[in-house]
Amino acid sequence: MTTATGRTYGMDGSDGTDGTNGLAGGGGLDGVGGEAPAGERLRRWRLVLGGDAADGTGCALSGRDAAMDGALAALYGKDDRPRAGRTGRDRSAGLGASAPSVARWLGDIRTYFPSPVVQVMQRDAIDRLGLATLLLEPEMLEAVEADVHLVGTLLSLNKAMPETTKETARAVVRKVVEDLEKRLATRTRATLTGALDRSARVSRPRHHDIDWHRTIAANLKHYLPEYRTVVPERLIGYGRASQSVKKDVVLCIDQSGSMAASVVYASVFGAVLASMRSISTRLVVFDTAVVDLTDQLDDPVDVLFGTQLGGGTDINRALAYCQSQITRPAETVVVLISDLYEGGIRDEMLKRVAAMKASGVQFVALLALSDEGAPAYDREHAAALAALGAPAFACTPELFPEVMAAAIEKRPLPVPDTV
Repeated sequence: MTTATGRTYGMDGSDGTDGTNGLAGGGGLDGVGGEAPAGERLRRWRLVLGGDAADGTGCALSGRDAAMDGALAALYGKDDRPRAGRTGRDRSAGLGASAPSVARWLGDIRTYFPSPVVQVMQRDAIDRLGLATLLLEPEMLEAVEADVHLVGTLLSLNKAMPETTKETARAVVRKVVEDLEKRLATRTRATLTGALDRSARVSRPRHHDIDWHRTIAANLKHYLPEYRTVVPERLIGYGRASQSVKKDVVLCIDQSGSMAASVVYASVFGAVLASMRSISTRLVVFDTAVVDLTDQLDDPVDVLFGTQLGGGTDINRALAYCQSQITRPAETVVVLISDLYEGGIRDEMLKRVAAMKASGVQFVALLALSDEGAPAYDREHAAALAALGAPAFACTPELFPEVMAAAIEKRPLPVPDTV
């Protein structure tokens, strides 16, 4: 929960221990779900409001509560009004530019708040207080709570990062990547292996390999009304995915600054797909230039450090390169991950998509590959792609295996209802 004062808290008020120091306790700020004593309600509101004279609680804090309030005030207590408009009682807090003080603050928030809240507060500190440059120091990187958003920030600082920091940064990125792979790899491989099996059709299947749905559909003309049955003169069955039954997948990733989380997830999925022998995977990143990182797919950390977040966007140029790499259109899936803010030639971009689809390519357009909620995107371009039969939609990491399975099997994509 983010309050009007800018303070961010977990909805359950947990502080990472037993919840007794949380802001909402067990029943929310107003005591709903379990009436809290009046003094406890005042304490919670005092922590939310930040202790300015206008908070109206008259509640003083001490001990752990005071320390928690100090950590919050360092981030959310700064007054953005012009100095001339402040009174003598206005608060003016902050972390300053001192690396030791920031390191202490990072340690404090990890003590007082659960990990999801810590990650939000770290992102707020980077955005509100301009702490990105402090992440160039190894001791700072060792103190932060690593997550996808932090990886995106590190990648954006990659070119400015001193050599003394790069190894620590790679260790932070590797930890996040390995955690993502553990969470996503098994389900992705299982889902896509099944899709590859189903996409390989054979005409003389063994009994347990018969695709009854397609077999019945193909033999409806042999329906015998007197027996109320279909005589299956032609059987259709599943093949078995092997090295001889391959699909080609091209991941085309927009590396503009707004796509940071998508770049991280796409790199992880690219490495997972590349580990499957039945799929030939190519990974291409672009801004106004195009870089093919396929030869680095065995290590997603190398892929991520090969990207350069920021800059313009030329989707048409990226798709032109991807189109030139397609050798088996009917067996190829192209996945464009972009917010569709095109800086190149719009009409040419759409013509390329139309040409790929006409040749048999399965084209997937993802506005984002992340769990950050609804993204900003170019609605006109998204509508134009939809008119070509390529609906553009945001996709969570959990949904991505299902999207790829549908594309491999050439069936309708599982487009979320929110699109």
